[in-house]
This record gives sequence, C-alpha cells and structure tokens, in this order.
Amino acid sequence: MPKLKTHRGAAKRLKKTASGKFMFKKTFASHLLTGKQSKRMRKLTKSEVVEGTKEVASLRRLLPYK
Repeated sequence: MPKLKTHRGAAKRLKKTASGKFMFKKTFASHLLTGKQSKRMRKLTKSEVVEGTKEVASLRRLLPYK
C-alpha cells in the first residue's frame, strides 16, 4: 500500500495540539486594518480550535502524519 500524502494547504494552515485538536489562525487580520476596530483586531489575533467531530475526522485524513 502506498504512503498517504499530506495535504500541503491544510498543513500550512493548521497546527495539531498535544491533545489532538487542530488550531488555526483567524482570517481578516493581515492587511487593510485601518477600518477595523481595536476590539475586533484583538479577537482576530487569537487562534481558534476546530470544533465538530466530522471536521476533525476530515482533517485527520488530510494530515495523516501530523
């Protein structure tokens, strides 16, 4: 059986924690920031955890060796 390939797009965007959860960086926080409120920017700097068992199962298939 051949080796499974890692989905490179998912590998660049997601990080697996020690407990097995996947974390990702929130969007809309890289450029065109002058019109956005400080409170919104503070919330966008934090990482988010992927919720839902179906999403996590599909991510495990995309990232078999992470």
